[in-house]
Amino acid sequence: MIKTNLIYRSLNPLYFSIENVFRLIRKELSGKINFEETFAPSDKIGFAGLIKNILFFRKQSADLYHITGDIHYAALAFPAGKVILTIHDCIFLQHPSRFKRLILKKLWLDWPVHHSAVVTTISEASKKEIISSSGCSPDKILVIPDPLDESFTFSTKPFNADKPVILQVGTWPNKNLERVIEALKGIACHLMIVGKLSEEQQQLLKDSDIEFTNGFKLPQHDLLEWYRRSDIVMFATLFEGFGLPILEAQATGRPVITSNISPMKDVAGDGACLVDPFSVDSIRNAVIKICADDACREKIIFSGKENIKKYKVSAIADKYLHLYQKMHAMQTAIN
Repeated sequence: MIKTNLIYRSLNPLYFSIENVFRLIRKELSGKINFEETFAPSDKIGFAGLIKNILFFRKQSADLYHITGDIHYAALAFPAGKVILTIHDCIFLQHPSRFKRLILKKLWLDWPVHHSAVVTTISEASKKEIISSSGCSPDKILVIPDPLDESFTFSTKPFNADKPVILQVGTWPNKNLERVIEALKGIACHLMIVGKLSEEQQQLLKDSDIEFTNGFKLPQHDLLEWYRRSDIVMFATLFEGFGLPILEAQATGRPVITSNISPMKDVAGDGACLVDPFSVDSIRNAVIKICADDACREKIIFSGKENIKKYKVSAIADKYLHLYQKMHAMQTAIN
């Protein structure tokens, strides 16, 4: 059985999306792939932390090494022919400091991409960005979407058109919370926000007189419950590598508002109300439309339910299984 070492960033209770994705893959391929998991000992992104992690990873032994995301530089610790690198997004290229952006580009993109045997990414939009930013050959990059956690199941709930509960997923700058708050001014609603709020965001909510609940470090069962309690899921994000909350909303049976840019519009298919994420009016009008138009709302929910079939764990896991088998066969032939 192929021994594949899944290489993760350091354990951090605030960030777990990557770990959840590969937990699903690992479970689905149990008995077919001999998985090991290795976590980076340091969560520091300075040179001392990077060197500590690379030296630690060099002590590992496996047939294949799969860098699951975030710590892309870890690819440099392993034999090139045995490395699979998964890049979820290239948001690090938007760092405001030109010097730090250059360092990040080298350590998180250029060197790891060219050192790895195969690069996987989660959308065609991410693939295009990797190619244009690193000069990597398109043939080296394989698009494998994130799977949908099947614990997100359809849950019926009477829609509250008078005062909808709106679930906002994320508080980082790219999640566009500030424009969402502006768009909801004067609309009777309750905003549930997943993610740690900054002092500025808390003040903006108070100044806008928006009723809200905030939670972070939510365990999975609590996150599921927040989706079920919602009437609308808001994901008018400015930038993503994929957009898993879109699928989670569709699986739960909630109308989702998301951005009319890739990859969000591609992931959503016909099962979302698309908006210009840079336009407060566009976001506001979408909320009003979903509340007022029963037929539109039901169409979005139905289309979303059909759309998630493409993202079943079994289908995504099969893509990784084929990749592991192909790479192992190539290594065996070389040796």
